[in-house]
Amino acid sequence: MKIFDTHVHYDDQAFDQDREAVITGLNGENVANITNIGFDLESSRSTVELTKKYPFIYGAVGIIPEHANEGNEENLAEIEKLASENEKVCAIGEIGLDYHYDDGPSKEKQAEVFLAQMDIARRLGLPIAIHSRDAAEDTLNLMKKAHAEEIGGVMHCYSYSWETAEILLKMGFYFGIGGVVTFKNSKKLKRVVENLPIGNIVLETDGPYLSPDPFRGKRNDSSRLKYVVEKIAELKNMDPEEVARITFANAVKMYGLEGSQYLR
Repeated sequence: MKIFDTHVHYDDQAFDQDREAVITGLNGENVANITNIGFDLESSRSTVELTKKYPFIYGAVGIIPEHANEGNEENLAEIEKLASENEKVCAIGEIGLDYHYDDGPSKEKQAEVFLAQMDIARRLGLPIAIHSRDAAEDTLNLMKKAHAEEIGGVMHCYSYSWETAEILLKMGFYFGIGGVVTFKNSKKLKRVVENLPIGNIVLETDGPYLSPDPFRGKRNDSSRLKYVVEKIAELKNMDPEEVARITFANAVKMYGLEGSQYLR
């Protein structure tokens, strides 16, 4: 089994005490490649540093909606520069909309920064990693406005309905599936996974967050993706090895990494 973790945050302070040990130990856990994801300017910079230190780590750079107020012209220009000047940056993300908290950046500012980063992705020929929470309709409308079907990418930590998933499928998007699918109360997501074509699913941890059962509430890392593989295999009546193989190939295709010397 060979696994590609398409969305993780190893620069997070949760890994400050043992980052090196966790990352170097992943090959023994069948985790071949990783994409570390930025969510603001600082984490985008540290993501690039991780890609330089570890050959098997790719990166994405971007400003998450929670930090949209830092999405000024200067900072967005740096995001574009980080992506254009570093060969292992393979996506713009995570970007999108998040209406979960009332005290976050305004919807207008979030939309402005989301659209600006989709434009960056288009200019650089990179896919996008979308963070969307409690904002399905507006996310879809902005994606349509930006013709995101021409950009491509992934809906990170997918949490919406099957009906919304059908629209995204028509746009050619992938769906990031992680630990939530193992939770007992995740009936809606389980239905989505049952119905999704396996060719549109990629694996992700969102580590240090969203550990699968039986580790729910504890720090998550890529080694726990095997539990996600097993649950997807169960839901789709497939062999776990086949799920790992196909989702790995999906990640490579999604990120445009065919022929990359850093694939393990």
